[in-house]
Amino acid sequence: MIDGRGYQVLRDLPGLRDWADAARSVGEILLDDQALRDRWLRHDKTWFVGVDVLPNDPDGSIGGVPLPHRLRGIWPGRWHTAQLSAIYPGYPGRDPGESEAAHRFRRDRCGAHVDGLHLEHGRRILREPHAFVLGVSLSDVGQSPLVIWEGSHEIMRDALAGTAMGGDVTEAYKAARAEVFARCEAVPMDLRLGEAVLMHRLAVHGIAPWQGEEEDPRLMAYFRPQFAEARDWTERRP
Repeated sequence: MIDGRGYQVLRDLPGLRDWADAARSVGEILLDDQALRDRWLRHDKTWFVGVDVLPNDPDGSIGGVPLPHRLRGIWPGRWHTAQLSAIYPGYPGRDPGESEAAHRFRRDRCGAHVDGLHLEHGRRILREPHAFVLGVSLSDVGQSPLVIWEGSHEIMRDALAGTAMGGDVTEAYKAARAEVFARCEAVPMDLRLGEAVLMHRLAVHGIAPWQGEEEDPRLMAYFRPQFAEARDWTERRP
């Protein structure tokens, strides 16, 4: 389903709007939970990160509403509890202690990154070899959309080929990301409630700064199933 751009936008997928409505209803309750807010609000309270917060079932269903069959079919294993990502007006704010360079990168480059590479003591380490990233819009997201650099997955695959679990890819990753910025177009995913984007695991992506007059947060749910073997991460496969 993912094409040469490194992603596929899914619109009018039967059953996905019902799933998104159910996930949004649950998500709005979770966003009012003070303990969760204390744990997950970042960037001067403009981003609720919400990793593994949505209580979906192992088959992806939530609140008794199934994940559409077309999406369930792309992953044969267990669906982990999804991330609930909420962006608030003013994103990205600047946290106390955040460097000006880090804040500027989030503001000007949308915090561009590849998922699964953890920042540890200034080094980028492979900890989570994802199979893909599936983002489902739980609201209209045009005011602060996901941004994907088209074709960036091919540059990253060449740069990171053969990375082992726990491997340090800092220099290769930084050089490849610079090449992505020079060669690839950054495309905002202007999704509506109940639409989705299926993204290649190695695609460079980020979150655009908040624009517009909306006051309600923009909400997305993300699934990132993981391969059992790190070698699958950079294989030339869907």
